[in-house]
Amino acid sequence: MEHSEVETLIETEGREVLRELLQSHLTLRSEHEQREGKLDEVVGAEGVARTHRRTTERGLETVFGRVQETRISYGARGHDSLQPMDAALNLPAELYSHGVRRRVAQEVVRGSFDDVVAALRRTTGAQIAKRQVEQLAIRAAGDFEEFYRTREKVSLLQEATSGPLLVVSFDGKGITMRPEHLRDATRKAAEARAHKLGKRLSKGEKTGAKRMATVAAVYTLQPYERGPEDIVGDLRGVVDADVKARRPRPEHKRVWASVADDMPDVIRAAFDEGRRRDPAMMKRWVALVDGNKTQIKRARREAERRGIELTIVLDIIHVIEYLWDAAWCFFAEGDAGAQAWVTERLRRILSGGVSLVAAGIRRSATKRKLSRNQRKGADDCARYLLANKKLMSYDQYLADGLPIATGVIEGACRHLVRDRMDITGARWGLDGAEAVLRLRSLIASGDFDDYWRFHLAQEKLINHTMRYAKAPPKLKPPPTPTKRSRSRPTHLRL
Repeated sequence: MEHSEVETLIETEGREVLRELLQSHLTLRSEHEQREGKLDEVVGAEGVARTHRRTTERGLETVFGRVQETRISYGARGHDSLQPMDAALNLPAELYSHGVRRRVAQEVVRGSFDDVVAALRRTTGAQIAKRQVEQLAIRAAGDFEEFYRTREKVSLLQEATSGPLLVVSFDGKGITMRPEHLRDATRKAAEARAHKLGKRLSKGEKTGAKRMATVAAVYTLQPYERGPEDIVGDLRGVVDADVKARRPRPEHKRVWASVADDMPDVIRAAFDEGRRRDPAMMKRWVALVDGNKTQIKRARREAERRGIELTIVLDIIHVIEYLWDAAWCFFAEGDAGAQAWVTERLRRILSGGVSLVAAGIRRSATKRKLSRNQRKGADDCARYLLANKKLMSYDQYLADGLPIATGVIEGACRHLVRDRMDITGARWGLDGAEAVLRLRSLIASGDFDDYWRFHLAQEKLINHTMRYAKAPPKLKPPPTPTKRSRSRPTHLRL
């Protein structure tokens, strides 16, 4: 046999060895319970004693394959039976083990449910169907809100390494949903857009309607003082390596997205996360926005309700996009002069001349006697600048070392939502979409391992501890096998 064949043989047959090892462990514990772990009675949470004993079995689909557990069930007429050994092992309510559930949670954030089924068949001994993959993902993400709600206050290490700026940011990204999971207004609009052609889409028609997911980011940051020329050079890619190295990075970043919760709920959760990090209100709070009026209004309302002095900063990248739209009113497509025109107006805006730039753009369009359609980009840009002028004090923001671009939240939208939820042809159910977003959020924020420990503790609490009057009775562990003599060889003889 070639070495690759040996590798494959060991990988596949090795799982059977591990399955038998796990089965032997369960058998050992079962035999020990039968000999020395029998109890006279077990009292349930409602105060009823379970005095009837009988031996029962259940299956468990693990990452090594299917195993059987034999244990003593304690019952009483008209009440659910209790199994103390299930509690000791923290077995899940369903067939699939927590190891399989964790593997599903880690795989489902990367690819489609079909891909997860294929990956589990390829790398584990578990047999699982597509529908069960979605259900396990939903269960795996079920303690997301409780995890962050009950999380302890920020650690001393995090507090010592976090900057004086606390940044919150929000954005939205649509997810194609099945019709029954659209919000009412979206569903009615989708129904009104019935396909005009029988076998193909007409121009402008979409294959499905979208439900908006709200994305949030919270992080701390060290101030970084800059000037207009630094920003212009940065956008043009003219930045020294040592300058890039000195630029502070977001600290203790948490990003998440929700398609089930409405925008006000997500914004409220972002402020809750901020207060957890800054309970004494010692940091300067900054909200980075793209000009969405509803987001701005909700953020201001949350800040006022909590007594937070909030500095709202309009994303400079969105401003630049409007400047480019205006530039093409004055320059032919591809004209290099448009770049210089945009750069000069950006420099003036960064220096505090928002109103002058807006007036100049309108004046240029008027002097050129452009028609309403020809000057639309210029008028839209001027209107945008004047409407958001109070959020564009960039000269002061730069002097104070505040961030002025929403790169973190834009990256979160791309990573959390688009890269996974926009798989071609995918139409999501609400519960499945929310579960995948939550799991991707945990991994992106570096909280998955902590969350999983919390999740397993919650599983034991709900599935076992809460079913007993006090706590599940402690079973004596089986004796530890005697170690082999060191004089015997420990290697395999081939």
